[in-house]
Amino acid sequence: MADETPPPDAAAEIAPTDIPAEGGTGAERILNQEEIDSLLGFDVTSDQMQDKSGVRAIINSALVSYERLPMLEIVFDRLVRLMTTSLRNFTSDNVEVSLDSITSIRFGDYLNSIPLPAILSVFHAEELDNYGLFTVDSNLIYSIVDVLLGGRRGSSAMRIEGRPYTTIERTLVQRMVEVILQDMCAAFEPLAPVNFSLDRLETNPRFAAIARPANAAILVKLRIDMEDRGGRTELLLPYATLEPIRKLLLQQFMGEKFGRDSIWESHLATELWSTKVNIDAILDEQVMPLNKVMNLQVGQTVMLGASPDSTIELRCRGVPLLTGRMGRVGSSVAVRVDAAIERTDASKAL
Repeated sequence: MADETPPPDAAAEIAPTDIPAEGGTGAERILNQEEIDSLLGFDVTSDQMQDKSGVRAIINSALVSYERLPMLEIVFDRLVRLMTTSLRNFTSDNVEVSLDSITSIRFGDYLNSIPLPAILSVFHAEELDNYGLFTVDSNLIYSIVDVLLGGRRGSSAMRIEGRPYTTIERTLVQRMVEVILQDMCAAFEPLAPVNFSLDRLETNPRFAAIARPANAAILVKLRIDMEDRGGRTELLLPYATLEPIRKLLLQQFMGEKFGRDSIWESHLATELWSTKVNIDAILDEQVMPLNKVMNLQVGQTVMLGASPDSTIELRCRGVPLLTGRMGRVGSSVAVRVDAAIERTDASKAL
């Protein structure tokens, strides 16, 4: 059998070293690093892990993509607009906020990828009864300190690495984070009222563990530019935090009404007003033993305790609605409505 040489663009095959090829020496080919990365689906030149092929696709298959929550992108886009205005007022400088990416990530992987030094702000979503994480990198920290303390434009902020952040630096960053959290409250307001409050500031990622390492989370990367200064900030929301409003986040965006459709609202209101319901007029209610009820015979008379002036209660499927008095209109028995019954929490539950 003649030895055939494979074309250059053919897939690389590694021949076992203990089996010599026919016609002479044992030919083998060793994959280089680029071919191994391509086979496994890793791209060392990509910071945002855009490639979803190979082994990486299998590893990330358990994560829920944020694209399944259409309203989430609308909320964060609204947050960017609000932050641009509020940070301009906060710093008295020309601030531009941009949304870099929205991705899904495991919480443990994110903690291991945080570039230190950084300040991690743990905040509490009160209505959602869970926590989130807000990370401010060192470039943004020094830029905010430089801007708020009167640094000149065109000069880079002085950075002294290898030392802990001072009380003044932590206080200024805390004020900026509180401003951003207020914008988050306003961004979520059209969807669901959520109050975000700052819980604590941390510089060690191990002390900012708000979820299990394997839990999935939404990572929002923002960039804040103040002319020649600025930096990055990242917002992390575990899926457990968003679970109470998950149904709202599944809505499709309709203009500026956050999922509401005025055409269907008016159609539903019209149909509700024209819906026919059965109303029961309760003349009297009596309590008697079960054996007496079981012994009732055809023809027996049950005396009601109601008089011609007694109040009649009108109910719909057991829910009290109105009160009135019994009367007659022509040949029909009628009830004249006197007042509406104020519904209690028990009747609303029905």
